[in-house]
Amino acid sequence: HVQLVESGGGLVQAGGSLRLSCAASGRTFSLYAMSWFRQAPGKEREFVASISWSTTTTYYADSVKGRFTISRDNAKNTVYLQMNSLKPEDTAVYYCAARRVPAPTARIYDYDYWGQGTQVTVSS
Repeated sequence: HVQLVESGGGLVQAGGSLRLSCAASGRTFSLYAMSWFRQAPGKEREFVASISWSTTTTYYADSVKGRFTISRDNAKNTVYLQMNSLKPEDTAVYYCAARRVPAPTARIYDYDYWGQGTQVTVSS
């Protein structure tokens, strides 16, 4: 079983930056694909970014391309989401997710483990 704990959320002004972290338990973390999703009030959960176990493959939602960067440190069992040039529409609860295979996808139902989420609020 894998436990995921997100941190790093908060309140930031538009144009600012935040870095989210997701710490994972479990000895096989390095074999999992990892992703970030987000859910705004009244909206469905949506894909943000994903990364393969080897870090060679990353995917981004069109809405965050060029502004967000996903990375991971397998030695620390941690995945990161660097968010720059934040916009009010980025306001949401951000969730970390793990998939028990190395290849990442953008589909919510492909992921086996989820964190509790961290709130990101971007003020205009």
